[in-house]
Parts: sequence; structure tokens; C-alpha cells
Amino acid sequence: MKITISGGRVIDPVNQRDEVVDVFIDGDTIIGLGRTPAGFKPARVIDATGAIVCPGFTEVGARLREPGAEHKATIVSELEAAAASGFTTVCCMPDTNPVIDTPAVVELVNQRARGVRGARVRCIGALTQDLGGSVLAEMAALKDIGCVGVANAGHALRDSNVLKNALAYAATLDMTVFLDAEDPWLAAQGCMHEGAVSTRLGLPGIPAAAELIGLGRDLVLLEDSGARAHFRTLTCGRSIKYVNNARKTGLEVSASVGISHLVLTDEDITRFDGLFHVRPPLRTRRDRARLIRGLAEGQVEVLSAHHEPHDADAKAGPFGATAPGISTFDSFLPSMLQLVEAGHLDLMRAIDAAAVQPARVIGNASASLGVDALADICIFSPGELWTLSADTMMSSGKNTPLLGRSMKGRVLATLVGGRIVFERKA
Repeated sequence: MKITISGGRVIDPVNQRDEVVDVFIDGDTIIGLGRTPAGFKPARVIDATGAIVCPGFTEVGARLREPGAEHKATIVSELEAAAASGFTTVCCMPDTNPVIDTPAVVELVNQRARGVRGARVRCIGALTQDLGGSVLAEMAALKDIGCVGVANAGHALRDSNVLKNALAYAATLDMTVFLDAEDPWLAAQGCMHEGAVSTRLGLPGIPAAAELIGLGRDLVLLEDSGARAHFRTLTCGRSIKYVNNARKTGLEVSASVGISHLVLTDEDITRFDGLFHVRPPLRTRRDRARLIRGLAEGQVEVLSAHHEPHDADAKAGPFGATAPGISTFDSFLPSMLQLVEAGHLDLMRAIDAAAVQPARVIGNASASLGVDALADICIFSPGELWTLSADTMMSSGKNTPLLGRSMKGRVLATLVGGRIVFERKA
């Protein structure tokens, strides 16, 4: 289909474009900006006056819950929710049931995603068989079927020798390893950040040292193996220094921070509300400020949704007994714009962190709105006010502590490969 997106403010970090200009799409490709191409007759015109037009967002590690936990969410529900939130690509973490450790399970996920009017899905395969941490998964077969990387999805790799061998194997395949930096012994009993708030509430804490020690071990092994790695969801301000120092020595590493860790802190946990229970945990205001600064300066490349939907029962018990995770797709854009409005990020950098950099992490270096680029596009109204409620959320997981809050900024339309997969009704 030929589509014109007219009158929108185009923000394209790759080409450093920030101007009001029309965008012309033919099939799955952007064929022009500004002047109408010769002979171009659109079948559809999208009026983007007053809206922002930018590359679609990419999520580098969400839980879609299917297969195995369809009572929490499904591939259909979460890919549709992702598209309604401006995401055009979502990477599925491997901790499904069965685990994504064979080509057959990858094909199952791809099959269930076919025909969905939502974001496209890309699988991250398992680093070890059944995420057990002892036997390496067949990474070569996972790469051949299209996995964009491998991860152990938060399941502790206690045996450093297994991790060393896994990194070496991934390096031979040129596969990105997605790592969750955490020392399992220090974090084993904790359910929130260890500090003044956890002491006051009487809840067992996870010290910052758990992340720093895990990060240190992983970086040493990465240096020996030469593997490429992405650290998912850093939460401690001091972690940024570790990663930056590693880059200076030539290590090919990148990092992300979750949106929840930039808009919430451990001080928000006041009533033992399990909706605030997330792993890694919400840290201090000082950590949040350092993470925001690191994101603004590009020391942390990626802004992640860190989307983890749950059913109501999973969040109904005592804080420590609830399942960790926050459903974030629906609130991602307004939370990002909240950081922009507060002056922590400029809009160009925010879009770069949500769209361009995560695409590069999974091997897509062309997340742009340039001529001949794939038409993965998000159109959003930056000033629209609305309230986040269970009724307005599209994700099946309603587990967010932001319920009832006023939101500013809303996606109007999302295109995946030139196909309109979401369009908000007036």
C-alpha cells in the first residue's frame, strides 16, 4: 500500500532530522520525504499534524508469557499492546514453557505470531538447556532459525566455568549474549533494594553489591572470551562506571535501563504493594539520577520497557511472595516523555535510546526514517492527556503501580514494514 504521513514533526536520530515534513511509503519502504515523488498516488493519507513521527521502538527483552503461561498474557495480546505503545519489534525472552532452547520452540513462537496485527517478534534463545545453568544450549541451531541472541533470562549461572564456555561458544557464532548481572548468593533471599526503606519495612534486601559483583565477574569472562554482550536492566549508578571502563579496554558491550527504574525508586514502596515488586529491584533516588544521566549521555545506550505482565493472583500475596515484574508497554511512552519534560533527556536522545540503539543491539542498523529505510514508524501525540487504568491498558497484564495516574503522550498509529498495525480511533 502507498501511504503518505502528512504534517508531522519527523524526528530521526540516525539522520539528525527534526523538522515538519511529509513521509511517503510504498510497500514496506520509505521512498521519499518532503516533496511528493513523481507519480505517487497514496491509497491512504495519515494526518500527523501536531504529532511526532519517529522510528518505531524496539524492546530488547520482554516476557510474552506464551507458550506456557497464557493465563498471564499471550503473544497476540502483548504484540498488539506493544504496537499500541509504539513498538515495532519485540524480543521475546526464552523463559517460556517449554524454554526457547530448540528451533522447534522458536518456530512455535513465530507461528503463533504470524498474522498478528501488532509488533513483530524476535526470539532470544536460551544460553543453557532448559535454563538450567549446566549444559549449553545448541546456539548454532538457534542462530540459524533467527534468534537475535542468547540469554539465561535471570536464571542464575552459578558455575563460572559454564558461563566462560557459553561466552566462548557465542563468540565463535558472533551472537550477542544478553546478561543479567547479579550475584545469586547475595540476592537469593532479597525482594527489594537493601537500604533504609527495606530496613524500615522489615523486608529482606538485595544489595547493590549483588549487581556490581555479578557485573565484575561477567566483564572479566567477556574479556577472556571476546564475546559481544548486552547487560539488561542496570539499576545501580556505580554499574555505569564498570561498563564504561570495559568499553575503554575494547570490550564490545552495551547496556540498558528499564523505564520503571527511571520513574520509580525504593521510596515508592510504602504499603507492601506487590505491584512495586520487580527484579532487579527499584533502587535509590541517587541511583536513579545517575542512571538518567548515563542514559542522557549515551553511557547507557538503551531505554527498555522491561515488560513483564502478570495475572492478578501473582501480585495478590505478601510483597516478598508476589511474582516480580511490572507491565510497562502501556505506560512506556508517557513515562519516557515525563523524563523529557523534566529536562533529563532531550527528545532526540530519548527516541534514539528507545528505537535506534536497541535495534542496533539486535543487529538492525537501519532504524531510521531515511529514504529506502524499512517503514517501521511510530506516530504519537506528545501532549494528549489520559488516565492509565485497567480499562485503557491493552496488555493482559494490569500489574503496574502507575494505575490511576494521569499520563501525557499517546501513540496515534504504528506501522510495521509499511503496514498499519495500530491506529487509535478518535
